Amino acid sequence: MLKQARRIVIKVGSSLVTNQGKGLDHSALACWAAQIAALKQMNKEIILVSSGAIAEGMQRLNWENRPTALYELQAAAAVGQMGLAQAYASGFSQHGLQTAQVLLTHEDLSNRKRYLNARSTLTTLLKLNVIPIINENDTVATDEIRFGDNDTLAALVTNLVEADILVILTDQAGLFTSDPRKNPDAKLLSKVHAGDPMLEKMAGGVGSSISRGGMQTKVIAAKRAARSGADTIIASGHENNVLIRLSRDEMIGTRFLAKIPVLAARKQWLADYLQVRGYVVLDKGAVKALSTDGKSLLPIGVISVDGEFERGEAVSCVDEECREIARGLINYSAVETQKILKRTSSEIEAILGYVDEPELIHRNNLVLL
Repeated sequence: MLKQARRIVIKVGSSLVTNQGKGLDHSALACWAAQIAALKQMNKEIILVSSGAIAEGMQRLNWENRPTALYELQAAAAVGQMGLAQAYASGFSQHGLQTAQVLLTHEDLSNRKRYLNARSTLTTLLKLNVIPIINENDTVATDEIRFGDNDTLAALVTNLVEADILVILTDQAGLFTSDPRKNPDAKLLSKVHAGDPMLEKMAGGVGSSISRGGMQTKVIAAKRAARSGADTIIASGHENNVLIRLSRDEMIGTRFLAKIPVLAARKQWLADYLQVRGYVVLDKGAVKALSTDGKSLLPIGVISVDGEFERGEAVSCVDEECREIARGLINYSAVETQKILKRTSSEIEAILGYVDEPELIHRNNLVLL
């Protein structure tokens, strides 16, 4: 699984990056940096979702117990993010790699415009060979928009960037048939199908005092990741060189298999689940570029625009006879598209004063019909 994967989201839990909740374990972070650097040498794209900010903040604030009040969690996260970002930057710099801190809320990924903005930022960082390090933006999140655990966040990021696989590293060996702490006869499951309702029944319990997640949140995260076609591995981060060994396809932990591949899952989502907000009429050259050549839609190939839509909303692409050719997530609003249609991508900045993307609809956000 990991051996063939090109784009990988890795989530490490609080217990793997902190000294049992008492601040960051810098030697552990250095170890993760070394393993991820080795994966980079294999030409893999890595996005790291890391816990630890609140635990680091608690240490800096001399708090022994994790607070329950949201404003205190936000304060601890604000303090701890400074140390977490610095520690990772230092660890990865030893391997000649740069890092970027990306803080997200649920609202960032549920709003189409902000979804595209987040996606564009992350894909650009990957192109620049930078390691994005993602955490929930606890400093501004509210009860209504906060993810509540980084397992969920990691799954949503997996969907966002169309990763091939999600690796959730924890202090547990994987998914057992029952809680091994209570049942000595519990057996580790090596391979399962993500989304099987029986799996959530097998998983139970909550996380430790320094984290919110438990095995159940990880099983649900695997189900979420599978919606975009990504497989998931849940394994113990205490295994020696676990990421390197997984990259050799060594059987460690539990593997959750998605039923459909990444590309097919995304195309199905674009085709079936998004409400179209308008349409753009394409000339013959643009129709050929999309349907035959597999290209992105550029503004020069658009003849006219209809409907009121914003950046990130779904639009239909039709030919001059109003036959639907494709649909996708557009990078510009209807007003902006009207201004740049029939113009080259190099003219966008001069016309609008800025450039969100050179494409009107990128091929990765477009499905042929």
